[in-house]
Amino acid sequence: MNPTKLEHFRNLISLAVVDGKIEEVERVALSKIAYEQGIPLDRLNVMLNKGDEYAYLIPQNMEDRELQLEQMITLALIDGEFAQAELELISMVAGKLGFTPNELDEIIQSHLKIKENQNPG
Repeated sequence: MNPTKLEHFRNLISLAVVDGKIEEVERVALSKIAYEQGIPLDRLNVMLNKGDEYAYLIPQNMEDRELQLEQMITLALIDGEFAQAELELISMVAGKLGFTPNELDEIIQSHLKIKENQNPG
């Protein structure tokens, strides 16, 4: 298992648990991502159970940073809206990743437009 991918996945779990619970849609999304990353189901379950223990780890290059932020936003929006805690974590992470508040807002707005186009009406 690629350690960078595992670290990246832990970061997604830390985002999912930041609002105090993992919603079923978040669990399904994390399961799908785990499957795509080759993370076994038993390991996923252990990671989900320890989600509140994970510290957020910052990716080292800009491409990984942007991907990390995009995946965090996608996961946060999977239940249809940002919880305040999710938005706060994403804002904090974006700042640590070197994104300005304006850049973060643009990225979030583009994700909201994509989601709106996927679920019209």
